[in-house]
Amino acid sequence: MLKECAAELVPFLCHLFNHILPAIFKSSYICSHIKISSLDAADVNNYWPISNLRVTSKLLEKLDAHQLTKYNSLLPDFQFACYARHLTETATAQVLSYLLTAVDSGDTAALTLLDLSAAFDIVDHIILLQRLECSYGLWDTSLDWFHSYLTDRHQQVVHHDMESDVALIQFGVSQGSVLGPLLFLLYITDVIKQTIHKSMVAVGWITQQYSASESATV
Repeated sequence: MLKECAAELVPFLCHLFNHILPAIFKSSYICSHIKISSLDAADVNNYWPISNLRVTSKLLEKLDAHQLTKYNSLLPDFQFACYARHLTETATAQVLSYLLTAVDSGDTAALTLLDLSAAFDIVDHIILLQRLECSYGLWDTSLDWFHSYLTDRHQQVVHHDMESDVALIQFGVSQGSVLGPLLFLLYITDVIKQTIHKSMVAVGWITQQYSASESATV
């Protein structure tokens, strides 16, 4: 329907998208999806909280994500997943190649993984805005827009015919949104850069550190 009426809607959408985000775009319903079918369905920790957002809201997020990601320096080469042309398969192949090469050479290889629990929920909005300004150069209107995007967001959990009370989102970015994964990566990249070297990759919220050393001889 949006495509069919594009010519008539574009002027209104352009005006809407270039101003402070409307409150209606900052409310969502949360639909829970179990992470793995074999997990205990009675345990709420085994579900992904997926935000059901409005189509026009996600269209706006897609435009903003494009504006951010067209600057190649924003995200480092060692970051994979949630990022165009940085596939998880590439990260797997890179780590596997390194480890197999080390083993074939008779060295001892090791892999350490750091997995952040409820990763998208840990994002502090104030720190994220500081990162966007200091690390990525956003300011003035652009920074104001992201401040509007992050503040005064509300969500409500829907399960079958039951609904929770509406809650204010004080931390985190939405799963199921377009900007959520990108903002999370921008949030953690500075931290990873402090310890990064050639034998590290980050796959979304999982950091993999791999190394090899000569095997001890007796």
